[in-house]
Amino acid sequence: MTSLRRTALVTGGNRGLGLQTCRQLAARGFRVLLTSRSDNGEGAATRLAQEGLRVEYRPLDVTDAASIASLTDSLGSEGVVLDALINNAGIAMDGFNTDVARRTLEVNFFGAMHVTDALLPRIAPGGNIVMVSSGLGELSCLSPSLRALFTDPHLTRDVLIGLMDSFVEDVGRGRHAMGWPTSAYAVSKVGLNALVRILAPELLHRKLRVNAVSPGWVRTDMGGRGAPRSVEEGAASILWAAVLEDGTSGGFFRDGEATPW
Repeated sequence: MTSLRRTALVTGGNRGLGLQTCRQLAARGFRVLLTSRSDNGEGAATRLAQEGLRVEYRPLDVTDAASIASLTDSLGSEGVVLDALINNAGIAMDGFNTDVARRTLEVNFFGAMHVTDALLPRIAPGGNIVMVSSGLGELSCLSPSLRALFTDPHLTRDVLIGLMDSFVEDVGRGRHAMGWPTSAYAVSKVGLNALVRILAPELLHRKLRVNAVSPGWVRTDMGGRGAPRSVEEGAASILWAAVLEDGTSGGFFRDGEATPW
């Protein structure tokens, strides 16, 4: 399959890392489906198209089951087959309470999981699934007892979901009996990394790769102006995982290099 025929879908592609990832994928010859829950995604896709890049807008709210189903149905009716799915949509909220914990996990963890589940039938054998994670999702943020649960080789999806739910419940109770960090963003990325480890062996039979990528601390609206890395550098790390052709799967990477989880 030539690069000109490849198709990639990027969630949260209307700005920052997502937008730059769309640009870099399109520059590599991909047809790129830029998705976002806000209308400005259409304008972002138009601007990239004006640069001569093959980028199209699709509405998607990763927290809305109906929105995910609508996208999945439209891709099916169009006969779209994906070669890369980049789960980039994410939020980092101020404060720390039950609402912050719940909303952060809904987007950063459950959103990526539900979108991946829905689009799996549309991903071609040999395709890549990329979870945009963070260095803040390293296990060092957890207590030893929690680390043991997340690194259990027999960890299942149901147990992982239970851990995510228990975090929100513990925040609501005002306690961290199990040793959770006071960062919903960090917990969401820990969960995302764990999900990658669960998905990787499940998808081997379809020859699909799934990896988590840390783009580093990048100068975006989320990262701030003082971040040390450019958005181009961060997106290049994501691009590396999106175009993999070897058997690499189930890992956590930065700039194409495996990094300790």
